[in-house]
Amino acid sequence: MKRALPMMFLIIFESIADIFAKKRSESQFFWYSVVALWFYLICNTFRLFALKNWAWLGRWAIIFSVASGVLALAIWIFMFKESFTPIQIVWVILGLASIILVSI
Repeated sequence: MKRALPMMFLIIFESIADIFAKKRSESQFFWYSVVALWFYLICNTFRLFALKNWAWLGRWAIIFSVASGVLALAIWIFMFKESFTPIQIVWVILGLASIILVSI
């Protein structure tokens, strides 16, 4: 659990930064971009801790990619009520499947 803590914070802070970046694109309010950049900075700080402390970085990179992709997709669908065309749904499924297949 101690090793997974920086990765969990990395995923959480990146998701929060993505939310503020999306809010900035919708409202053109300048401070959303400032807050998003600060969360990305915090996110990359945890990424540096992960790079320093983990020997199995390849496995954690796959976990991070899948988790952040699924979380970003959930945020887009449930929080921002984004709509997808059928072809976009196919590409999202293929993208997530490719990330998972790379890990095998």
